[in-house]
Amino acid sequence: MIVLDTHAWVWFISNPEFLSKRAEKAINNAVQKEHLLISSISAWELALLVKENRLSLALDVADWIAKSESLPFIQFVPVTNSIAVKSVNLPDPFHPDPADRIIIATALSHGAQIVSKDNKMLAYSQIQTIW
Repeated sequence: MIVLDTHAWVWFISNPEFLSKRAEKAINNAVQKEHLLISSISAWELALLVKENRLSLALDVADWIAKSESLPFIQFVPVTNSIAVKSVNLPDPFHPDPADRIIIATALSHGAQIVSKDNKMLAYSQIQTIW
């Protein structure tokens, strides 16, 4: 089971050539087993990036997310109270970005690894990261 970081989700759907070979292999394995998780905070982050013109998509952001939701091998994980609290209580040192903290807490809550190119996530010893 894996959780995709926001950029890994976007690249998986729109630009798979941006994924590392290792990340692509892990995602393909998770797709076959239908164990591919995405935190709902990533939908928020994606919409924010589009609104701020830091990312453009071929579709309206709501339609793009809806197409991802319709894929049978992807499960969106809501930000539960437990995940929210866990994200605040992550062992230090980790940076204060709330979206990254929630993605990590989601992975920890589901016993999953994270697919991410983010150097801060890769260096965080509390979670297994694939890139």
